[in-house]
Amino acid sequence: MNCYNLTKMTWKEVEKSLETVEFAIIPVGAHEQHGPHMAESCDAVLAERMANKLGKRMFPYTIVTPSVNMGVSEHHIHFPGTITLQPSTLIAVLTDMVSSLKQHGIKKFLFLNSHGGNQSTLSLAAMTITKELEVEVYYAKTTSSAKESIGKYVKSPLFGHSCEREVSEALYLAPELVRVDLLEKGDIKEGGKWERLRPGKAVQGFYFYEEMTENGCIGDGRQGSREIGEQIVEEALDNLAEELSELLDLKEEQLY
Repeated sequence: MNCYNLTKMTWKEVEKSLETVEFAIIPVGAHEQHGPHMAESCDAVLAERMANKLGKRMFPYTIVTPSVNMGVSEHHIHFPGTITLQPSTLIAVLTDMVSSLKQHGIKKFLFLNSHGGNQSTLSLAAMTITKELEVEVYYAKTTSSAKESIGKYVKSPLFGHSCEREVSEALYLAPELVRVDLLEKGDIKEGGKWERLRPGKAVQGFYFYEEMTENGCIGDGRQGSREIGEQIVEEALDNLAEELSELLDLKEEQLY
């Protein structure tokens, strides 16, 4: 066994793993539209695949939990098939997961998130769960730390959803998610209020995704490739493993 994964283990195997496990990785995704060329389970699947790869990097110090397959997706709700949780629901689920695992002796946690719409909720969850349950909770976006590769390969000024970055990640981690014969560029609606509310602007605010894009995509998924995905994912995994090793005072030379 080179990755402790709760969904594949017996209780005896879990009991044995707890002799070395220092923290748990909880993959957090979403179920929402990803344009005409990606399956709606995209975020949940990518969170799980990234968690398993990180679990191998951090073996035997971590255990990967079942994924939270739905997230805060209200901004996508008008596209058919999207399922959204209220922020309070997501926090409640995560609180119960952490509380359960704490009873087995795990007191440090990483929410590994693949959906941007979850980030603000996870920030609040990390604070409240840390205080209420007296544990350590961290959160990270799966590949956002791969700044070098993203800067090198992603050229669209607007990207982040069913774009060349996400398509590339999926082609590397879960190619079955991508309809390669249906890849489209984002059909952006110029001049809307959304342009003044994007990250980095002086004022932030909520808008529905169809206000920004007709087909549910931004960026240009046609420019994605498995090779780009590998560069982005592996750089992110390097960064995550390094940061976690320092945070948790693990000996990197002993990692798998």
